[in-house]
Amino acid sequence: MKQYIHKNRALQLFTAIGLLMLSACSSNEKKDTQTGADTAVLVTVSQPLTDAKQGLIVSGQVEASQMANISTRVMGYITRINVKVGDRVNKGQLLATISNDDILAKRAQADAMISQAEVGFKNAQKDYDRFTALYKQQSATAKELDNITLQYQSAKSGLEAARQQRNEVTAMLRYTNLTAPFAGTVTQKMMDAGSMANPGMPLLTIEQSGSYQVSASVPESEISLIKEGAPVTINIDAIHKVINGKIAQINQSSENSGGQYMIKVNIPDDEKQGLFGGMYANAVIPVKQTAQLVNANNQVMVPVSAIEYKDQLTGLYTIGSNHTALLRWVRLGRIQGNQVEVLSGLAANEQFIVSAEGRLYNGIAVKIK
Repeated sequence: MKQYIHKNRALQLFTAIGLLMLSACSSNEKKDTQTGADTAVLVTVSQPLTDAKQGLIVSGQVEASQMANISTRVMGYITRINVKVGDRVNKGQLLATISNDDILAKRAQADAMISQAEVGFKNAQKDYDRFTALYKQQSATAKELDNITLQYQSAKSGLEAARQQRNEVTAMLRYTNLTAPFAGTVTQKMMDAGSMANPGMPLLTIEQSGSYQVSASVPESEISLIKEGAPVTINIDAIHKVINGKIAQINQSSENSGGQYMIKVNIPDDEKQGLFGGMYANAVIPVKQTAQLVNANNQVMVPVSAIEYKDQLTGLYTIGSNHTALLRWVRLGRIQGNQVEVLSGLAANEQFIVSAEGRLYNGIAVKIK
């Protein structure tokens, strides 16, 4: 009987312990659930646009508003280059020098010829003045005066020719000292000191500082749709930047560009931060819609701001079945304003996260606003 009582008490004790453990687990479970709900990141979701209309999209490159290739008109060895790529230069600053010993010798010869011509001219002038006076006194014939006058004119012309020859040498001498035509930045350096400079062969390239534009080509079938001063949305993928500009110039001829008309789009000075010449850009020009320019209904468009960039991959966050963030890798197409086309990886009826009030990563709990 005592043994039965002990067994009964032991059973009751185990039952009580089991109930306590179940209660604790349930309490912890509720606590964890409550904590997970409290720490969920608030997110805003959206669905892709499938009815967006696009304007005329053209490709181009960022370039300086003014650029110059620095070259010379003389042949000679480069004795010194005072700048390197990336240096900022002022207008008139000496950039490079070319050997000029032969030109200096020609200038010395010109100086000697001027001295000789001056002596001959002074002598001819004295003879001319003397024979003019004698002719007035009827002591010299007209023939003699004519001969002296010819000699005088010849000596005068010889002096002027010597002086102009020296001017020519002086002008050539200036091309041995290459200076900056405007303030800017050295973007290319084609030769080093000791190389042979040839006439017309660029040594350096300078781009004007602080002023950029986009140079793009427009097909002849669409050039009539755009006008100067029209607003343009510029998308630069390299720095993930969207800039609003205006068309500043439209080339009126495509003779040398294979049926493509070049346009220039100004970039505001306050948007130049981070830009470098040569960056590729897409320009979206709003135009009246035509059958060729209406966006297809099956295009999937999402905001550029929703795209995540990791190494060479692009993706965006979607919401998983357990209310957690899920990074979905996608392949992107053309950028249109602040929207980008998703070619694959996202269906037209799928929701994606547009913004979040916290840091997103795979598996983090999220809560839709």
